[in-house]
Amino acid sequence: MEVATGTAEVVVDPARPRSATLLVNGVPSSYVDLDDPGRLDFEYMQQMAAVVDALVDQDDAGATAAPGPDVVHLGAGACALARAVGHRHPAARQVAVELDGRLAELVRAWFALPRAPRLRIREGDARTVLAGMRTASADVVVRDVFAGDRTPEHVTTAGFVADVARVLRPGGVYLANCADRPPLALARAEAATVATAFAHVALVAEPAQLRGRRYGNIVLVGTDDPGLLDDAGLARTLRTLPVPARMLTGAELAAFVADAPVREDPADPPTAGASET
Repeated sequence: MEVATGTAEVVVDPARPRSATLLVNGVPSSYVDLDDPGRLDFEYMQQMAAVVDALVDQDDAGATAAPGPDVVHLGAGACALARAVGHRHPAARQVAVELDGRLAELVRAWFALPRAPRLRIREGDARTVLAGMRTASADVVVRDVFAGDRTPEHVTTAGFVADVARVLRPGGVYLANCADRPPLALARAEAATVATAFAHVALVAEPAQLRGRRYGNIVLVGTDDPGLLDDAGLARTLRTLPVPARMLTGAELAAFVADAPVREDPADPPTAGASET
């Protein structure tokens, strides 16, 4: 089906008739199981969900824990991660930002997404919508923005990451999906860039990716919380996922990044407006 940014197609899983993959311009964007909103088939989404779970568990252990989390998803797709977060954490309040308003409308119809206030979908450019969000208004910001199989440059820069840090509350976490291929130059540069705004940074990937053997999705994590990325439970959860993943922090991450350059804004970000679906 034609959408504003190209084409969208839903491919039903023959083994699970109530499950389907959303393809945007021929590229798999999301896998949704209508009978199991907590199901995540994409490995990088499982990794992101593990970090969100660790954040919520840490907050729940504190004396001043608040309802939530408040999550901003930059790049909506079929909202698979948002559905899973909402299923695991029913008090979550979430906003999904999607550039293609027609796609957002179709996704709501196809996948029976929760309505506001549990999940709101806003139409607009990810960076522009983020710039209009209140300071310290979110616990989690997820960047999962793609044009084809690449992340648009204007949401990979130090200026963008600084705005993510502004929107996050103290102790919040930034999660970015970085699709890269050997020698992982983009992932190294993105990790260096995240470190310009966050004191604590991690990179999560399958071991084969870290050895530079194949193309895949790498999750970058940024936070000002010194304890989140040192959580032994989080590292253990990542190692025991269906496809085990490693988390690089500290000296290991510094060795991985080496002298990779920080990504800077080549030009002013887009100024398109936003609306809600």
